[in-house]
Amino acid sequence: MGRVTTLSEPAGFPAELRRRRTERRISQLDLALRAGTTQRHLSFMERGRSRPGRAMVIRIAESLELPLRDRNSLLNAAGYAPVYPETRWETDLLGPVREALDVILRGHLPYPAVVLRPYGELVAANEAVGLLTEGVPAELLRPPVNLIRLLLHPDGLARRVRNLPEWGRHVTGNLRRTLETRPQDTRLAAFVAELETYLPPTAPGPDHLGFAVPLRLTAPEGELRLITTITSFATALDVTLAELHLEAFLPADEPTAEILRARAAAAR
Repeated sequence: MGRVTTLSEPAGFPAELRRRRTERRISQLDLALRAGTTQRHLSFMERGRSRPGRAMVIRIAESLELPLRDRNSLLNAAGYAPVYPETRWETDLLGPVREALDVILRGHLPYPAVVLRPYGELVAANEAVGLLTEGVPAELLRPPVNLIRLLLHPDGLARRVRNLPEWGRHVTGNLRRTLETRPQDTRLAAFVAELETYLPPTAPGPDHLGFAVPLRLTAPEGELRLITTITSFATALDVTLAELHLEAFLPADEPTAEILRARAAAAR
């Protein structure tokens, strides 16, 4: 992990550091305190008057709470090789991780659970995910499946969502909050804009709780009410693993739980 010599190094890192700090609305003083340096030193780095060592760049990236991919990008801008590996999901190295996730997914039955990459790409799912894909046309199920698009697309699950305006805005609102920390992520911005075209207009009333919108789903057995939990791999030191998250759908009431248990029993 040696230093990469480049004449353009000072011009790239100062701008990247300043951009990432201002995007997170952190002052130079606050960041300096978090990173264990002085405001003067940080100011010199942002103006290209001081070249940080690799350890300092890593401390700054950690203090900014950057995702691992962005930490590698900041290291590269400073003239250093990436520190965090990015292992292909299909390789043998991640075999134990895939097996562990499979155990978790099976353990969540009879309720749906999925593992997603960024932008909603489906990596793995348990058998109960059929609840979300019933009646969805084949073009939305061609690999790589984008689960978020499948959920909100007019031809996808959206046809069965009874509270689509509220629940859909809840989903896109979460993505927009992610975009606020990554304003230069044009792919995410385009994806959110696409999803919002699928949603009917809504005017939330005074009793609307935007942080807790259950999914109300029509099924042959009756209406299902589901809530979701999201688990990330925060301690991962591999870019691939750090970018995964597990989303589990849970019954919001006993009638929903009974229907899902009955579905699982019938499938067996």
